[in-house]
Amino acid sequence: MVNGILGKKLGMTQVFNVGRDVVPVTVLQAGPCVVVQCKTQAKDGYEAAQLALVEAKAKRGASKAVRGHFGKAGAVPMKFVREVRLSTGGGTKAGDSVNVDLFRPKDLIDVIGTSKGRGFAGVIKRHHFRGGAATHGSMFHRAPGSIGQSSYPSRVWRGMKMGGHMGNARVTVRNLEIVQVDAEKNLLFVKGAVPGPRGGYLIIEKAGS
Repeated sequence: MVNGILGKKLGMTQVFNVGRDVVPVTVLQAGPCVVVQCKTQAKDGYEAAQLALVEAKAKRGASKAVRGHFGKAGAVPMKFVREVRLSTGGGTKAGDSVNVDLFRPKDLIDVIGTSKGRGFAGVIKRHHFRGGAATHGSMFHRAPGSIGQSSYPSRVWRGMKMGGHMGNARVTVRNLEIVQVDAEKNLLFVKGAVPGPRGGYLIIEKAGS
């Protein structure tokens, strides 16, 4: 059985729970997906299913090899393809459909996405440094401070927190609760925030899978 699905982030809103409390939620388009290939322990060394998110437009300019790979599953090439784990004893095969009915309200999920790219950022924005004094003639406002020693080791240690590229990285948010499931529109309403911009692609897996 497939333990996850592919989707897109549509945006954030809020809903009311049973106690009439406002709950901030992220709306996700979860599927529909098609199983392109199944990986097996005997052949590949692990159990997984290669899923493709079905979208209105097929992938343009796909090579002959890619078209043949999708053709074995009776599908056309799609843009977003990822692997998700399979639980033992499942009968998943190429060509199967995976829909949002895989999930139920109150289920916990892990959401994997790519965070928003922020370009080059300094240590205050990137690493939440406090910064120096802002008054009394201070000339040390947003500088990182010391990054090493003089005589020994006379170099900068690997992993030192400094300014640099921020964001545009793979991020996993764990144990998010599903508030609502709209099977007709393939929508998941998830409590809290997920990584990435609106329209960003996501991998949605059952927590602990």
